[in-house]
Amino acid sequence: MTLLYVRAVAPYEDGANATDVIVNNMHFNRTALDFYNYKLYTNGTLSNGSDCYLAFNEWKPFMISENGTFVNGTSCYAPIRGIGHHAAGGLVFTVFFGISIFLTLLNLRKHGRKYLPHDKNWILMGRRWKWYWLLFAAACGLISCIMSIDVDRSYLPSTPIILQGIFYTLMTPSLMAAVWEAVRHWGSWQERQIKDRDPYAFTKSSTRKRQELVLPILFYICAIANVVLTIPRSWSPIEQQRSTEQQELIARPTATDSRWRAAGFVALAGVLVICYSLEHSIYRYRTRPNTSLGQLLFYLNAAPSQFLVALAILGLKIGYAIASAFDWSVSPLKYDVSSGWLYGLGYLPAFLILLLFNICGFCELNDDKALIAQRVDIDHALASDVGIGLKKEKPHWWTRDRWKALTREIARRSSPNARKSDSHDLEMGVVDGEKEDAQVTTRTASQTTQWSAEVGRSESSFEPAANFQSMTYTVQPGNEESRQG
Repeated sequence: MTLLYVRAVAPYEDGANATDVIVNNMHFNRTALDFYNYKLYTNGTLSNGSDCYLAFNEWKPFMISENGTFVNGTSCYAPIRGIGHHAAGGLVFTVFFGISIFLTLLNLRKHGRKYLPHDKNWILMGRRWKWYWLLFAAACGLISCIMSIDVDRSYLPSTPIILQGIFYTLMTPSLMAAVWEAVRHWGSWQERQIKDRDPYAFTKSSTRKRQELVLPILFYICAIANVVLTIPRSWSPIEQQRSTEQQELIARPTATDSRWRAAGFVALAGVLVICYSLEHSIYRYRTRPNTSLGQLLFYLNAAPSQFLVALAILGLKIGYAIASAFDWSVSPLKYDVSSGWLYGLGYLPAFLILLLFNICGFCELNDDKALIAQRVDIDHALASDVGIGLKKEKPHWWTRDRWKALTREIARRSSPNARKSDSHDLEMGVVDGEKEDAQVTTRTASQTTQWSAEVGRSESSFEPAANFQSMTYTVQPGNEESRQG
């Protein structure tokens, strides 16, 4: 990063006469310079506030006195310097973010495909949003790092430092949204698996749906508030860092004002909403252990490790944003900020979140494929219970959905749990209403009318095994409250 100069007005070198002055071995008319308000500054620039030209070493502008036009002039904001440590870091992270975009597109293609018929309860867009936000975050990081190269190469700070700051700032809410959508979709996926095994698992009224409706609204309020507090503002003061005096009097008050500080704490509130959403999904859809130690560490052990790591990294990045809003010396908007602060706590956490989700995305199955595999396992288990082994060739009638539904219904009615429970508990699927985490007997989506129409003709051809084992899973405790009332 180029060191800042002490910017002050420098005297002209006297020329051949009283109206002639010399600037970098070039003769100028003093009267014309004064008429167009041009002044020579100690950083080697000739400027009138609107136009600025380099006037040192090989840059030798010439002004036509009649109209104030400069010939062979080079702008003060031209990228004339070589690549330093700051720009080198920008190049490295430009490559990193470019690779992450390619990986994210592959994961979007993998997880965004549909392999099951359309179901209005599980829209395809719900599992794509995470990858869309990751693409947006990577694009913002890519543009910001490209701009950081010109920040280092430009002789005086100008538009590149503004563009770098804008796209760097946009990375924070986009990463928050990516983590939020990942956590939200994970909870939705847990619910979908349970409902696929038992459509009646969540028939009881509870606060579950209300919370799942309110939480996205709360989170996006925080994310949008973060954007509103940071992006729609005058960014011109951030550009005014052409001397230490300008930094202290113009750029610093803008980059550490109350809006930046409030934006940091609003982002922190958004992370807390994500944490609560993860806790909600674990509480509703995961089985609570029986041991005291297991219950103590229940939420930590039940949460996917990728979310714990992502939340920790996101918290580190937001912590840096809050610290930079109070301490100008570490602010990413500072022209000569240390590369360790900018890349170590600014860009590196963003890239780690992108890398983490992409690696996990390659290791995970498409939701539809995973659901198909689970249905095949259940289908094999039910076939085994009615005397059709996995290695035996299934009869032709087994491939028909109505016979599958009939077999499931007969197997369910033949199970010991089904015979012992009363009609009310059978309808609700509850086995033991006294437990806080009720265990329920899995019921398939067979229809009673379909069963009654076929069982008279076909019941004699099935002999369900006496030792039928029903699958069990945990129903969210909110359903129990309504039943006990």
